[in-house]
Amino acid sequence: MSSWRDQILKEFTPKVARFTLVADPDGLLLEEGILEGIRERGFELIPFENHIAFRYAYESKFRSRWDRGEQTDLVVVLRSNTSDLSSLPYDLLQAGRRLSFSLGDIFPNLSYPVVTALNRGDLDALYEAQLRHVPGQLGDNATKEFVLLHVFEVAPQLIKKPSDLLRVLLRRHYRGQRIPSALDQRLIQLLRQNNAFDDWPLETLVTDREAFFLFLQERWPIFLDRMAAKGELCVEDAKKSYGLTIDGPTDLPLGHHDVRVYIDNLFLEGLLQSVSHKHAQALSSTWVSIGLRTDPAADMSRRLAKLIDNIKRSIPAKDARHGDWFHFSRGWAELVLLLYQQEEGTNNEEIQDLRIQVDAAFASWMARRYAGLINLPPVPPVMLHHLPRFLARHVGEDRQSKVAMLLVDGLSTDQWFIVRDTLSSRQPNLIFRESSVFAWVPSVTSVSRQAAFAGKPPIYFPNSIQTTEKEPALWTQFWADQGLAQHEVVYARGLGDGALDNIEEVLSHPKVRVAGLVIDKVDKIMHGMELGTAGMHNQVRQWASLPYMVALLDLLLNRGFSVFLTSDHGNIEARGCGRPAEGAAADLRGERVRIYSDTILREKVKERFPASLEWQPIGLPDTFLPLLASDRRAFVSEGERIVSHGGISVEEIIVPLVQIERRDT
Repeated sequence: MSSWRDQILKEFTPKVARFTLVADPDGLLLEEGILEGIRERGFELIPFENHIAFRYAYESKFRSRWDRGEQTDLVVVLRSNTSDLSSLPYDLLQAGRRLSFSLGDIFPNLSYPVVTALNRGDLDALYEAQLRHVPGQLGDNATKEFVLLHVFEVAPQLIKKPSDLLRVLLRRHYRGQRIPSALDQRLIQLLRQNNAFDDWPLETLVTDREAFFLFLQERWPIFLDRMAAKGELCVEDAKKSYGLTIDGPTDLPLGHHDVRVYIDNLFLEGLLQSVSHKHAQALSSTWVSIGLRTDPAADMSRRLAKLIDNIKRSIPAKDARHGDWFHFSRGWAELVLLLYQQEEGTNNEEIQDLRIQVDAAFASWMARRYAGLINLPPVPPVMLHHLPRFLARHVGEDRQSKVAMLLVDGLSTDQWFIVRDTLSSRQPNLIFRESSVFAWVPSVTSVSRQAAFAGKPPIYFPNSIQTTEKEPALWTQFWADQGLAQHEVVYARGLGDGALDNIEEVLSHPKVRVAGLVIDKVDKIMHGMELGTAGMHNQVRQWASLPYMVALLDLLLNRGFSVFLTSDHGNIEARGCGRPAEGAAADLRGERVRIYSDTILREKVKERFPASLEWQPIGLPDTFLPLLASDRRAFVSEGERIVSHGGISVEEIIVPLVQIERRDT
């Protein structure tokens, strides 16, 4: 078989049984490619995780259709530590076909504990390596080394000098690879056998992405000094004279040809910051110019041109994994920031063509893969409704731990970069561990934000899907299901400016362990914005410069909270394509989306706006039918310029998820 998926998908033949029960202890059916293959075969999937939630979906979406004589193919997935399906309800066991899948069956010669720790997206490379190299029975350490080599392209025995190690760490952290801790420990153990790395803080640099980039940032000025002095500079006292905070060697081979390609991209995408240098003019004619501050306008123009080239080459393919779009969205957000810092560059033909390409590629990918994201495991979180279960892991591991989710309503990734940089300038000891999650479609507050606090898809809160009034109850109920009492859970909204007295009083209760806080200032700025994205950037920068966010973060961190910041949706600048004359037919009239309860009503409006998209109610109630405005258009007066949300652009759908910590000083 050409893929490990074939062993699973061959079992799903339509019309064989009304529904199929699957024991899936390793979560194989929740992998993106498997989910897509199952859907292509006409099957619908429901994970059996919560009895009540399952019964609601089962009775409302399937039982009623069977009673009407309709044919459906349903897959019920049970995830447990065994392949035993006996814990499923009796009526399902009596009527359903039974299957079981395990990683042990697919990789019989490899150590099961090592393989099961891998991200399911890494199994393709492992399966191909297994077919090509046909390893015999491997123990734990041999399996770890096999996986390091064939999945992550790391051959510990070939890492002999600093440039080798830098190349491996740069590739890993630039891509944001998630490598199981057991593999990291084995890699470090093998590297420690080489005396060349005795002074490298491997335990930090291998596992901590932010610390590694800080390690490089602190040594960049040293490298520039060496270049300016043609390698004659003494760097023995660098820690003292350069103020290094990350231990380790000071003189790095950043000019090595295997390293330089990554250094360029790190500066382009904002992971490293350019610096001033007394010999900047002389050095600007060399490859290091991307990391130098010389003439601000020229620097920006040069960086913008290179970033555009990078973006053109890195648009994810139609079968890309969601992580590829997460990575792409970061570079795209940096490009958006740069474009609106020089307004005259935003409307040129090259940029317009690039936007069209990106929007089309993302829309095509969303139509194909978005439905499969909903049921992915919550660690790491991929969608907003995964966040409560992700946070519950933090709370559950230590009964004394506390966690706060700051949801900044309407904050896009490019605007987060503005907030982050402003906060960093005011509080340099803050650490931002950045990742991303997908918002819900339609990307409106009552759907997406409510899912983030409910911890479940919108199909499970149909009665409140057009309002946010039930958020406090949904948030409290989720944590009650995790065993927390009501007085241990806090929810507050309407935050973002003014005094912190009220929230400080709420958090002062010694029993509070979980806080869900809605900061709606950015959303208010957006809905009053008449100056487009450039105006949004200016207003968000001004807001972030106020004391409020710094004071709120200090309050939470001082009280021992683990702080996670996210958003319910982003926003884009859009042009009006006309207002639908639907009267009272639309249940929700957003600027980028209209919601209808009947397909006929939606079809009538689409006739007037043929380019609009009839979005399937994925994870939504069957009577919640979105009609999305096409491209970067909005259902407002023809030609009117607004900043809004509700659609499926990268800026609206991929939002930041950031763990905020404070570095010890």
